Amino acid sequence: MPEEAAHQDAVPDDVPLFPLELLAPPDPVRLPLPPPARPAPGVRLLRGAVYAVPDGGRPLETDLWLPEPADGPLPVVVFVHGGGWRSGLRDDVGPRFRHARPGPFARLAGSGTAVVCPDYRLSGEARFPAQLDDLRALLVWLRDRAGELGLDADRVVLWGESAGGHLAALTALTTGPAGHGGRAATVRGCVTWYAPTDLTRLAEDHPPGRFDPADPASREALLLGAAPAAAPGPARDASPALRVTPAAPPFLLLHGTEDEFVPCAQSDRLATALRAAGVPVEHVRVPGANHLWVGITEEEAERCFARTAEFAARHCGRGAGGQETGQ
Repeated sequence: MPEEAAHQDAVPDDVPLFPLELLAPPDPVRLPLPPPARPAPGVRLLRGAVYAVPDGGRPLETDLWLPEPADGPLPVVVFVHGGGWRSGLRDDVGPRFRHARPGPFARLAGSGTAVVCPDYRLSGEARFPAQLDDLRALLVWLRDRAGELGLDADRVVLWGESAGGHLAALTALTTGPAGHGGRAATVRGCVTWYAPTDLTRLAEDHPPGRFDPADPASREALLLGAAPAAAPGPARDASPALRVTPAAPPFLLLHGTEDEFVPCAQSDRLATALRAAGVPVEHVRVPGANHLWVGITEEEAERCFARTAEFAARHCGRGAGGQETGQ
């Protein structure tokens, strides 16, 4: 290249370089909150607030159901949806409550408790422990934005159904004061509905031949990236019943005795581990109930929700903070 042309192509010293920081994903703590909707009297809904931007993945969003007006910093219930870690909607408590008006979240908000319903990466997007990382990031985001949202980050109860119950339990058992990426909100209790709790013993708990721990296409294998039998270490790490310590918060476990998809013995295992560690636990076996509360009456399904709401109020209500004696 001629010397004159090379000189013309050179960037002058006084020309500013492109600000590469603009290419970084936005900080969710500084993103504007979505505009509010009002789906029920006394309830303000912020739908689709971004709480995390995983590297190489989609932004993760959460809905926030907030009482209006709010009486001081609000206790928080974080709901984690089910769907076999493979599917699901963040605002879906299951078919028994899908058409209720007002729905469970509006009812909790109407009683003075904020409800937070996050997305998380599904197994088709990322392997475990990405899902756990996402929920830990949510707890940090809640702490960071608590003042702006009027939330009390020291009064949080986790609640999940099916695979969401599994993730809620893992989060409650493994998130300390310094959470993923910063100081996390304080988990005061955890509720699980028909959740898997020990991925290493599912074959024992199912009827003979019902679950193959070597099946690479099972929901559990898709979560872990390999069948539980081929990945015993990750299967143990992803098992709440094997992650219990005396520092765990109180638990409420509800599970149907006739569950065909997640055997009731799975909740039995977590209850046993919690009791052995001296952790308060309320263990409710729901007679005749299959997965998703199939097989029981509307009144019985409503009692499961009422017990959940009562536990949340007791453990994240004003004055909560100490552990109470479980059943």
